[in-house]
Amino acid sequence: MAHAVRLTVNGTTHAHEVEPRLLLVHFLRDVLGLTGTHVGCDTSQCGACTVLVDGAAVKSCTSFAVQADGADIRTIEGLATGEALHPIQQAFWEKHGLQCGFCTPGMVMTLVQVLERNPDPTEAEVRSGIAGNLCRCTGYENIVEAARHAAAAMRAARA
Repeated sequence: MAHAVRLTVNGTTHAHEVEPRLLLVHFLRDVLGLTGTHVGCDTSQCGACTVLVDGAAVKSCTSFAVQADGADIRTIEGLATGEALHPIQQAFWEKHGLQCGFCTPGMVMTLVQVLERNPDPTEAEVRSGIAGNLCRCTGYENIVEAARHAAAAMRAARA
């Protein structure tokens, strides 16, 4: 039996009938066509599917779409403002925080939460914040550098 859900994704409200077992990641990718959220492991181990649900980083491969009913969701597609990248996206570009790019959307979305909660994290705090996200190719050094670079840019923009 289908259930009605109404969610706001990247500022746009969507109302759909969904099966109760439909995962949020599949709702975003298959129903809304937002394929930036990646499906990596389907077990919440890798974090490639991380999105922000009401401001909290959530692994969308283990959340049902019906659980997000009424929520405000941000995906990687909703970070940039027009042609201007979000500071974290820009820092990933400038500091080479990615290689293959598979983990990047989830890593970036996790870091949005990390930096919103702590605008001046130490290296250890960044590493702790991304501990639930796996990267198979970067060694994390440039990801941490990008996060700290973005934090500095975000602080400067607020000043």
